[in-house]
Amino acid sequence: MSDLRETTEVIFLFGFQRSAHNPVANSMDGDAVAPNRRLEGRLFKWRPSFPVLARWSLKTAMWLVFLEWVIMIFLYPSPSLVGTFLKWFYATDTSFYGLVASFLWMFGAHVLILAILAAIYEIAFPAEYQKTKKSRFFRFRLSTFPALVSGPFGVVSAAELIGILIFAAFIVWACYGYTIQNHRYTSALPVSSSERRHLFIEYAGYRLGTIGMFVVGFLFVPISRGSVLLRVIGVPFEHATRYHIWLGHLTMAIFTLHSLCYMGSWGMRGNLAHQLLKWNKLDVSYFPGLVSLVAGLLMWVTTLNPVRRQNFELFFYTHQLYAVFVIFFALHVGDFLFSVSAGAIFLFLLDRFLRFWQSRTTVDVISATNLPCGAVELILSKPRNLQYNALSFIFLKLKEISHLQWHPFSVSSSPLDGKNHLSVVIKGLGQWTKKLNDTISNAPEKIQEGIPFQPCSTITASVEGPYGHQSPYHLKYENLVFVAGGIGITPFLAILSDILHRIKEKKPCLPKQILLVWAVKRSQELSLLSLVDAESICPSFPDNLHLQIQTYVTQEPGPQLEDGSLQLSMHRSTFHNANGKSISSLVATGNNMWSGVYTIVPIVGFITLLTLMKAFYIKPHNITTWWVQGLLFLICMAVSVAVFGGVVIFLWRRWERKVSGYEKCSDGNDKSVSSQHGDPKSQTKTCQTSLHHLMTTQYGHRPNMQAIFNSVSNRCGNVDVGVIVCGPPDLNSSVAAECRSRNIWGRWNQPIFHFNSHSFEL
Repeated sequence: MSDLRETTEVIFLFGFQRSAHNPVANSMDGDAVAPNRRLEGRLFKWRPSFPVLARWSLKTAMWLVFLEWVIMIFLYPSPSLVGTFLKWFYATDTSFYGLVASFLWMFGAHVLILAILAAIYEIAFPAEYQKTKKSRFFRFRLSTFPALVSGPFGVVSAAELIGILIFAAFIVWACYGYTIQNHRYTSALPVSSSERRHLFIEYAGYRLGTIGMFVVGFLFVPISRGSVLLRVIGVPFEHATRYHIWLGHLTMAIFTLHSLCYMGSWGMRGNLAHQLLKWNKLDVSYFPGLVSLVAGLLMWVTTLNPVRRQNFELFFYTHQLYAVFVIFFALHVGDFLFSVSAGAIFLFLLDRFLRFWQSRTTVDVISATNLPCGAVELILSKPRNLQYNALSFIFLKLKEISHLQWHPFSVSSSPLDGKNHLSVVIKGLGQWTKKLNDTISNAPEKIQEGIPFQPCSTITASVEGPYGHQSPYHLKYENLVFVAGGIGITPFLAILSDILHRIKEKKPCLPKQILLVWAVKRSQELSLLSLVDAESICPSFPDNLHLQIQTYVTQEPGPQLEDGSLQLSMHRSTFHNANGKSISSLVATGNNMWSGVYTIVPIVGFITLLTLMKAFYIKPHNITTWWVQGLLFLICMAVSVAVFGGVVIFLWRRWERKVSGYEKCSDGNDKSVSSQHGDPKSQTKTCQTSLHHLMTTQYGHRPNMQAIFNSVSNRCGNVDVGVIVCGPPDLNSSVAAECRSRNIWGRWNQPIFHFNSHSFEL
């Protein structure tokens, strides 16, 4: 809707003249002054039109490039356009770049062009994403209207459903178009009927492989955590992960059928083993394809929910086989076919290279606290210039527990809590968190025994991120409903803290009424609310914010303590900084200028390097072997990321150190953090924060969503209500179903509920 307002403004500026009754023109200052004021008024009106026009032009250009990309993909399987594409391929085959030029330009380069335009947009308009102004056009947004609330895809918004239908339509259309083409080819061949059947099956496998390459062109876009494309369209990585999972299932299903078609045909011919070991020079090489398929199948099997939930480490380790999958995929198809998917893979390599260098920094854990519910709060050191919002998350690796395992966690602190720290809350669900709990519990005891600082008494971490929503959309609604399940309360702690700080500091903040619905299994989990001390943050917040907290303890029949207060035995360990290092601000979601330069320079370097490779090696040495050209193409991608991206990272690091040197505090930490450390020994406190008297607790049953939304509807009236859910799939489905039902069947004077889901687990 922002595009509509900007377009309207452009039309107004270009289509209307100043009125003759302009009060400036008809002022009492005289005729000599009035023309000058009219001129000043025109200049004042025209100045804002240039950034508006520039934003509109960039967005239009990105839409045109994207639509051209989609149209080319849809047109390629058309039986009526086979001759046109063949003429184009024959014309480019004898050119300097060869077939790479046609395939890269038609399918792969669009992603790179979109990335360049998006990077320019972010550099030119960095403040565009930080608006918290209320929108007058919220009603029935496709991205916040739950179209499907259950099924294999989970909760699906109307916008996501449209994307799913487009992909389904492409698959059906491509299968139809390619089947027609295969029938024409095989019918015209002077071969026996059995040979014709074998050829038809092989052609079907070839066409399925082509469809799979197009899907791979989308597969790697959402998995790039700091992707500039995701930031421009407003899709956070946690949501994009779902799209990667869907596309991953689709990709492997297509490639499996692709392989089975060839293997079935070769098996019927009796030469299966011979064909599987082939490395063809002027055709597809089959053995690299087999290796790529096996790597993909291993990744596919371990992503299934039963395997991933029970053995996350197995999923994590096998997923690193993506490198094997991509390398042997390039060897299998050669350079020009690989270029169909190369754009998305290149952006992923850029993101992965940047993540590698950010995670090289050893981050100090300032303090760690064992909470009564079994969760752990970690406070990490960060630089002042590291930007994030209350809906962010990080990937964390603790070297004292594992040198390889990375785990994602929601940030539980607001960026306004402190300039030099952020915190995460980790619930004990497996061996990794159990080891963390034991490490924190044992650290102070060993210090008291006089044992010198060992790895167990100091925790060091590696961090990737923060990632997440570029725009703090929770600040754009006057009425908010938060629904949390268990540890899903974590992002809402950050949001509440953020809103309280904004009220105190009088920063832009629209929320006026907030209802927090929280379902937990045991009453001990309610101690997590003590992490937000609203009284100390903003004592006068009840004057500006109506906050209501409804908690449901599902597995206890009644309160466990007669006095109604929760005596919380919390064990806090304060760690001495070993090296004074904080989270690196070398992150794609951080500085817009540097992340934009980091995107543009390697892309230009890749095209330059590919040109030099063609001019000084491939052409002079007459390299025509497909798998060799595919390998050289992949090497150009990797070298351009390492060399050109490495130069940008080097300069970025120097800038980071310079800025951090200017902004370094005398004590190196926030006072707010120091005050939280307290005594490193075990301490007991009562959960009587300023939020406690706002909490009503019910025992022995789950929240009744229908009754809760009824009360919200009766209280709010005809307004937009933002609903944010963070919890298990069943909770998401029940809330989404209630939002959809009320948006469709609700009365005219009832609210429109905008459903937003914050990922419970990645």
